[in-house]
Amino acid sequence: MNFDLHPLEFAGIDRTAPLVIAGPCSAESRVQVMAAAEGVADAGVKIFRAGVWKPRTRPGCFEGIGEPALEWIAEAATANGLYSATEVATSAHVDAAVAAGINVLWIGARTSANPFAVQDVADAIRRSGQAGTMTVLVKNPVNPDLDLWIGALQRIYNAGVRRLGGIHRGFTNYGDRSLYRNEPLWRVPIELHRRYPALPLICDPSHMGGRRNLIEPIATQAYGIGFDGLMIETHCQPDCALSDKEQQITPEELKEILERLVINKCSQTSESLDDMRRRIDEADEELMEVLSRRLAIAREIGRYKCDHAMAVVQPSRYNDLMQRRVQQAVDMGIGEECIRTVLAAIHEESVRQQLSLRC
Repeated sequence: MNFDLHPLEFAGIDRTAPLVIAGPCSAESRVQVMAAAEGVADAGVKIFRAGVWKPRTRPGCFEGIGEPALEWIAEAATANGLYSATEVATSAHVDAAVAAGINVLWIGARTSANPFAVQDVADAIRRSGQAGTMTVLVKNPVNPDLDLWIGALQRIYNAGVRRLGGIHRGFTNYGDRSLYRNEPLWRVPIELHRRYPALPLICDPSHMGGRRNLIEPIATQAYGIGFDGLMIETHCQPDCALSDKEQQITPEELKEILERLVINKCSQTSESLDDMRRRIDEADEELMEVLSRRLAIAREIGRYKCDHAMAVVQPSRYNDLMQRRVQQAVDMGIGEECIRTVLAAIHEESVRQQLSLRC
């Protein structure tokens, strides 16, 4: 299905610039929320976010104030001329947020991974009677399952929401050596944008990096890719935050980062760019011809294996080829992950074609 969406436009917000949503990970007290909202407004941001219900990985951590904090968020936003935003994970959360007058709802990564939970939220949105005017953003699931992300978006869309967007916050990292808290895996949101170009995409560099010094470089990458906005966790005293203190920045730091970000809005194609794109097209055609020849040779090998009762897959040969070609590619300036993915796909297609020769 396609998404027939309305733009994420808000009165008083310049939409020729990327949309920015900022505020603390958690609403901790009325005083903290009011101070954060004032700081966010001073940084030039117009949408104030704060978490109210905070499902943590382990029990015993700060899990949010709950419903009473919604009044603080709404009050702080109104006092500073801001729109308000918070996370919802259940139908009860939706009911409470709507009753408090929260302007933007987002669905977190743990929730979007659970179709039952997303449907529960969607049903509550439909029952609210405000789906047509409500803004809802859906974070990617914790795992890089694009169809699961799209499914969550579709459930919210089917509830009648037309001011809909996605938030890319990266994917759970199961290793210990990664630079990021959650791996960006930019290819996933890029593919989502390719399928649904009208769907706005917001980047969450706070959760992606997990460290405040990574927020600016990730935000820069997101803008370079063409994201529509950012969601950045901002706290007046980050080191004292009750949750995710390592990834929060001050309003002053937020303002500096936003001022430094360079946004290229030029959509005109110059002659030099046209020429380079033509050369890319020519190189792609050469790649297709080379790949076609390679697969033709693979089919010849497949017939030989079939005639001599040999197994199609030869692990030692494949491992040796992979090792040599990866090193060759790295020496030529090609990323290791990229060439491994390409070679694995070519090998899979070679195996498929060889198997098709057998009765």
